[in-house]
Amino acid sequence: MKKILTIVVCLMLAIVAGAQTLNVKVGNVVYLFPAAQAGDMEYADGTTLTIMGKAFAVADIDQMTVNQTEVKNNLVSIEYSSSSATVKVPGNVAQYVEATVSGAHVTITPTNTADVDGDEITYQLSGSTTDGSFVLGGSYKCTVSLAGLTLTNPSGAAIEISNSKRIQLSAKKGTENTLTDGTNGSQKACIYSKGQLQMQGNGTLTVVGKTKHGIKSASYISIKNLTLNITAAVGDGINCEEYFQMKSGTVTISGVGDDGIQCDMDGTTSTGQTTDHEDEDSGNVYLEGGTLNVTVTAAATKGVKAAGDLLISDGEINVTTTGNGAYDSDERDAKGSAALKSDGNMAISGGTVTLKSSGTGGKGIKADGTLTVSDGTLSATASGSQYKYSSSMTASPKAIKSDGAMTFSGGTTYAKSAYHEGIESKSTLTVSGGYVYAEASDDAINSASHMTINGGYVMANSSGNDGMDANGNMYIQGGNVFAVASSQPEVGLDANTESRYKLYITGGNVVAIGGFENGSSISNGTAKQLSSASSYKGKWFALYNGSDLAFAFKVPSNSRMGSSIAVYTTGTPAMKSGVTGSGTSFWSGYGYSSCSGGSSVTLSTYSGGQGGGGGGGGRWW
Repeated sequence: MKKILTIVVCLMLAIVAGAQTLNVKVGNVVYLFPAAQAGDMEYADGTTLTIMGKAFAVADIDQMTVNQTEVKNNLVSIEYSSSSATVKVPGNVAQYVEATVSGAHVTITPTNTADVDGDEITYQLSGSTTDGSFVLGGSYKCTVSLAGLTLTNPSGAAIEISNSKRIQLSAKKGTENTLTDGTNGSQKACIYSKGQLQMQGNGTLTVVGKTKHGIKSASYISIKNLTLNITAAVGDGINCEEYFQMKSGTVTISGVGDDGIQCDMDGTTSTGQTTDHEDEDSGNVYLEGGTLNVTVTAAATKGVKAAGDLLISDGEINVTTTGNGAYDSDERDAKGSAALKSDGNMAISGGTVTLKSSGTGGKGIKADGTLTVSDGTLSATASGSQYKYSSSMTASPKAIKSDGAMTFSGGTTYAKSAYHEGIESKSTLTVSGGYVYAEASDDAINSASHMTINGGYVMANSSGNDGMDANGNMYIQGGNVFAVASSQPEVGLDANTESRYKLYITGGNVVAIGGFENGSSISNGTAKQLSSASSYKGKWFALYNGSDLAFAFKVPSNSRMGSSIAVYTTGTPAMKSGVTGSGTSFWSGYGYSSCSGGSSVTLSTYSGGQGGGGGGGGRWW
């Protein structure tokens, strides 16, 4: 009776003081009922008290107090402190939120939240504990807000969300938040969400994954504004299904045992990209803004890996891989690391992309489908040597490689490979615009099929093979081309004459150190040559089409360079030596759009190609 009397007194105070808040404490959960919202409170059979639809067993109530606490509707706060946690639930959602607390381990099970003022619930987490967690169930959209949280769960996930709906995970502006999971657990990640995970906010979130992934969603993950640091993960830094999207913010991933970001499909059939990504299950990765820094060190790992397409439209992307090649027992093949890897197509239409791969067999870009570069700045380097598992299973390092067609229509591309090709397409390769520079000890630019240049500025600088090598026809129809080959039998421009293909030059401005492929077809212009290119190493020249400057170029200092310089323009080729470059610089400093000074060079009639490794024969026109 004494306890009941106390309850009645508290209720009377709440009713009298309209600005007051009634606090009902059950264990470590406090329910906050503003007097203005409380309405009728039912007290039945001396055992049950019902306030705003929330029924309490009187025996479970530890304390009831009245104060002037300000209550914000729909905001459930969880504060961690050492080995305990306190949950505060506003009255308007009290009947829909079931909270249990064990030490500093908090479990929330919401129900029917779609009826809460037409809005969703926000769960705000703050404080610090070395032995706690946050587990969220239910089946309704909600927000999890991190507001200065340091949370470590030594036996499982720091945050585990079994709710399969869209979850907004937000770091509150100006706050630092750190989440760490336990070692040798059964959790899928330090942060796991069964549903869609939208990560956002103007705060900072640091994630340490000690069992598997850093962050895992069984659906898509999107990132906006957030500063996210994943400093460790046994598996992937970020792992998701359906698609991954980065709109803005800064994401830094390092210390991982597998891929930096991996996106798979949920099902077996791709929907492809959908309008506003509605019901999309593509395995696509969309990098649309912000700054992404990824470093992976394990063998044959990927910085960013897409089961579908990988599409870059803006932002600053820096990816470094240092792991060596390894044998893949599932695919029974040798594999190398790759900074960017897509099982589908890859497209770069903006942004600044810097890729570095230093391990054996490593690649800057590996696209199993097509590769398209239409804008932005792309720099890819592969400095490792070949990985050899057996005589028949090897992984060769390449700066940029695609199994499908490769197209450059804009932007600036820089590719450098210490071994093997700089740029390689296992299909056709086309350049119609932009600036392309490739440097390699093997072919600088190689295509397994036809190669077409009809625009842009292309330099292929090989220190040990052909400058540009097409294993089909090579068509130069326009643009500006500077190809550098090593000494005979290599040539600057090589088509596969062994299989009855040809080099066709019908337009553009061309400089080829090492000459053109024998048997070439050249029309709509004139070809000339300058002998003894090796004596001009490090010297600047200007190529003119009549009196119009095509471009200025610097002869590389390659030790095995070809012995002649063949030039072509649609008019009458002319050259000057000793010029000073000015205007726009391109080709990693080997080219300029303007120049001054210089002395005229006498060009002789071109006498023929060098054969391109035994192909061709006969005159070049």
